[in-house]
Amino acid sequence: MFGIFFFSPCVSVSGQDSILEPLCFPEQQDDSRAPSLHHPSSELLVCLFCSESAPLLQKDVLLKHLLIEHKLVIGDVKLIADLPEYMLYWKGRFLEQPVTDFCSVIKTNSTGPVEKQEDYYLLCDVLPEDRVLREKLQQKRLEEILEQQQKERDDSSFHRLCMFCSEEFTGNRWSSLLNHMAREHSFSIGLPDNIVYCNQFLDTLQHKLDNLQCLYCEKTFRDKTTLKDHMRKKAHRRINANNREYDRFYVINYLELGKTWEEVQSEDDRELVDDNDDDWSDWQAHPVSAVCLFCDHQSETMDQIYTHMKEAHGFDLHKLRTELNLRFYQQVKLVNFIRRQIHQSRCYGCQEKFDSRADVLQHIMTEDHVMKLPGMSTWDQPQYYFPTYENDALLCTLSDSDDDEEDEKSHSDGIPVIAEDISNLRALKQTSVLNQLLKNRST
Repeated sequence: MFGIFFFSPCVSVSGQDSILEPLCFPEQQDDSRAPSLHHPSSELLVCLFCSESAPLLQKDVLLKHLLIEHKLVIGDVKLIADLPEYMLYWKGRFLEQPVTDFCSVIKTNSTGPVEKQEDYYLLCDVLPEDRVLREKLQQKRLEEILEQQQKERDDSSFHRLCMFCSEEFTGNRWSSLLNHMAREHSFSIGLPDNIVYCNQFLDTLQHKLDNLQCLYCEKTFRDKTTLKDHMRKKAHRRINANNREYDRFYVINYLELGKTWEEVQSEDDRELVDDNDDDWSDWQAHPVSAVCLFCDHQSETMDQIYTHMKEAHGFDLHKLRTELNLRFYQQVKLVNFIRRQIHQSRCYGCQEKFDSRADVLQHIMTEDHVMKLPGMSTWDQPQYYFPTYENDALLCTLSDSDDDEEDEKSHSDGIPVIAEDISNLRALKQTSVLNQLLKNRST
């Protein structure tokens, strides 16, 4: 029987259908009709052995041809950074030397009659020459991506309206637009430093919205009002992370050969334990970008963001903490309360409602309500444990103390706690990883 374990795609040799890449469920399907950002749709892939060719967007046609007509399989095709260049290289090499000098040979039906046995050839990065080629193509692609990203940063011709309101962004302000959508509309596609081809990314998202499609669940609705209510009520103000169509817009996807961004992030750091060099003097932490409570200003250090809020807006969080003797979790609730009130265009000091965020900020400054807080019972509520914005770095910098945990425990006595259901604990121990953890602990 023909073994398919040596490459990731599933292939049917005898049948007409050849699935050369993993399938996706409908909600995760790639839009194969969309032109590639890195290759024109008219670019051709050439056969390694004959004159056959196919457009890049129809690569499965040529891969099927290689399999059926020439009995050759290319391993991990989807991880090759520049497939046309890769194919041209190996076409030239196969003209110089026989395929058996490069490819592993897999014999089908090895235990059957000789006349029913066939040889198939696997071209993959186990071969050092193939590995070097893939690394060079990956490095070239990464350089192109970083160059493109720098061009976007330097481009002063950016002009775009927010997808959710009428606010306009012009000049070199695409990062301001992304921050605006995250702050004002709770919609984030990631850090600006990780985005490339930003205009095309936003065009893709705008096209989906124009076609009344939810950006997260990707269902289509009858009108804009229904779509808006759906995304708001279901908290679908984010993109579908399982949609591979978006991968090309994130720089992290181009960083390492043969790995997707999920694999890069999930690598086990324990592999680094063998390094006995404990000198961390040259280690630099990735800067945490915290956003001001009142405007779009961001700072890479907490001292800078606190100084900005104090000098630009007259808000002194440290002073409030000291005067009100706020514990850590009370500070968390206060920050979340203020963010939510401003997001709702409401003055947190006097609770007056305004038509826009700009109006409420002007009111706060004019009426000197910056340091005016309502009674503690208004904001010291359990609902403000939950962040108003995802990844709010300001919450990670609040001052803590040794007795906060004890204080918070006594303060939360009035909050009801729902007991766990332990009715099926015995079955859980036998069928889950808990059983293994208990065994490890006992040994």
